[in-house]
Amino acid sequence: MRVAELAEFHRFRLVEQPVAAPGPGEVQVRIEAVGICGSDLHHFSEGRIGGVPTKYPLVMGHEPAGRVVKAGPGVTGWAPGDAAALEPSLFCYHCEFCRKARYNLCSNLQFLSAAPYPGFFRDYVNLPAHNLLPLPPGTSLEEATLFEPLAIVLHSLKPAAPQIGETAVVFGAGPIGLLTVFVLKLTGVGRVWAVEPVAARRELARQMGADAVLDPEAIDPVRQVRADTGGRGVDLVVDCAAKGDTMNQSARMAAGGGRVVLTGIPSGSHHSLDIDTLRLEELTLINVRRSNDESPAALELVGLHRARLAPMLTHRFALEDLQPAFELVERYEDGVGKALIKP
Repeated sequence: MRVAELAEFHRFRLVEQPVAAPGPGEVQVRIEAVGICGSDLHHFSEGRIGGVPTKYPLVMGHEPAGRVVKAGPGVTGWAPGDAAALEPSLFCYHCEFCRKARYNLCSNLQFLSAAPYPGFFRDYVNLPAHNLLPLPPGTSLEEATLFEPLAIVLHSLKPAAPQIGETAVVFGAGPIGLLTVFVLKLTGVGRVWAVEPVAARRELARQMGADAVLDPEAIDPVRQVRADTGGRGVDLVVDCAAKGDTMNQSARMAAGGGRVVLTGIPSGSHHSLDIDTLRLEELTLINVRRSNDESPAALELVGLHRARLAPMLTHRFALEDLQPAFELVERYEDGVGKALIKP
């Protein structure tokens, strides 16, 4: 099979690897669509994710969907041709954190897209049967790839507990930011501002339900949100960008007693935080690591709202075009929202 490796900084290569038969309890799947995630872009564009350097070669891609090729010994309920969304995390289910249902903190976590565990930018994968999720009726494989970023959004907003009629700001209108806007409006948040420098993504944010969009290169978003709320600020700010000073801007536009969620992954491991604002306004600061068993609910939401979410899926590329696909996403060109790789 073909496997796309990030061979070195900013360069992919295609290699051939054998396809092993699925083992006991496993299902072999032909990959049909994989979304490009912002965390993939960190590896490609920065050679690290957060403060962790990239280890080469790296097979990325963790927003996958595909069709069953064959089932291994002991597997029932799956037949060749069945469509499925593919959960990229393998948990041990017996460590301290798994026993507390904090699976995303599993001590023995294998995340397929983080070295040394290969992701889904390849033709085939063998997965435990419980990592396959059947698609909701009428949902395409392309649409199904949105389940993984949407699961992250559901996980990030669970501790933030947005309430009907509250106000919220979302920094960044990439795919995670767009889905955050979508979920906030779905939960009944009254007014949502999206802060995004790329014009095409501001328009996508409007389509996802944002009541107002702000260009941070044209205006001061903190001053504007404060003005729009009569100086009060908003109840909830979700930083899906983690670029420049967005973390501190998030704190400065939150109302007293508000919540700030850091969903985006910053470049590097150390950043200055406006502790005075966080302390004096008694803000709750919430960190996020991927998702935690929210995939089934996320996939159900995709099935229920696929027509509304479809505008996010803007570009499709073949596996051999992974290099130009990443370069386009890196430059935010051609109105790109979510780009898909289709092996």
